[in-house]
This record gives sequence, C-alpha cells and structure tokens, in this order.
Amino acid sequence: MRAKCRVTAARHAVVWRAVHWGWREFQRAGLVTAGTPAGRAFKSFGRGSIMAFPPGSLFGEHAMEVGEDTLIGQLVTMSAGILPGQDFFGLTVLKVGDRCVIGRGSHIIAHELIEIGDDVWTGPYVYITDQNHGYADPDTPIGLQVPVNRPVSIGSGSWLGAGAIILPGATIGRNVVVAAGSVVRGTIPDRCVVAGVPARVIREHTAGGWRPSADPARDPVGPPGDR
Repeated sequence: MRAKCRVTAARHAVVWRAVHWGWREFQRAGLVTAGTPAGRAFKSFGRGSIMAFPPGSLFGEHAMEVGEDTLIGQLVTMSAGILPGQDFFGLTVLKVGDRCVIGRGSHIIAHELIEIGDDVWTGPYVYITDQNHGYADPDTPIGLQVPVNRPVSIGSGSWLGAGAIILPGATIGRNVVVAAGSVVRGTIPDRCVVAGVPARVIREHTAGGWRPSADPARDPVGPPGDR
C-alpha cells in the first residue's frame, strides 16, 4: 500500500510539474508585443510594451494606441466601440501612454475617447469608461435607451488604486492618487489625493508639502448628468 501511495504521489508530482511548465510556456507564447500579430492589430503598440496572457475581452484594436514600455496585466479588457470590426475612420478612441501599468482584471471601455497619460499606474480591477446608459425616459428599459458619451482624461503620473471606477466625463489631473474603491467623476486638479463615493479631494500638495484639503467636502466639478 505504501509503495502504491508513493507511486501515485510521484505521478501527481510529474503531472503537476508538466501542467505548470506548460502554463508558463503558454503565458510566454501568448504575450502581446509590438512584433506579434496581436500587437500589429493595434493602431500602434509601442516598443517594449507587453500585454500579458491571457487577456480579457479585446476588440477595436485598430482604434487603440499603446505607448512604449507599458505593461498590461492578465485578464485586462480593452475595447473601442460597440462591436468588433466597427469602423472609426482612422480615429483613436483609446490611448494609453508610455511606461504605464494596467493592473490585472481592469476594464477600459472606450466609445468616444479615453486618454491615459504617461507613467499612469493602476491597481487591479479598475474600471474606466466614457459611456453611461441613458435614463431620460422612465418608461423604457435603461438598456434600450440611447447611451451618453463623455471623453475621459487621466493625467500623467497618476495612480488609481484597486477597484477604482472612473466615470464618463472625468478629467483627472497630473500626479493624482485615487484611493482604492473610489468613484471618480468631474474634474480633479493636479497633485492631490481623492477618495470616496463620489471621490473628493482629501489631501493636496501646496508650497509647504502635502496637506489635508482645506475643504474636504469639496465636490469635483462635473455635469449634472454624472450626479
């Protein structure tokens, strides 16, 4: 019996090593880089940039630009438009800058324009979109109403914590920290920390360094439809 158990354990060990070796090889082989067919499907995919395998949903690459030395994690969904194959007539709908890090499981859903500056890092499971469902008609199902698009901009050097949600029309300044789980709308100034639902400025950088916001209840400026 002991001998049989040892043989079974040895077999399991061999299978375990084979499975993990095979998965690592699949991950390496599935990387998206500038020189792969998947990388060439983008409008541009910069030198040194990598999209990890496996990806999430990915379509509309011909309307996406990814800068140089950017890392896009596993299971990241990136889409441009409503359906695969949509014609954007040469326009860029989603732009990611140089040296960015997009965390595992994040979603970037672009319909009109999402621009992410250089050196922007995100935690996992961040959601960024430039489209809201319309809800003007109370008698029509929300999913059947005309959606509303508003461009989104995320300034260079910013950090988006895990699970942050960036709503349509958001304009985030440079070197901004968005706390984990925050929901951002409206305009966020440069060099500040925002947190909450909706996100508000809680710290800001002044001539004397980082200080608590003089008005922590200050609401970001945004159109009424985002409230």
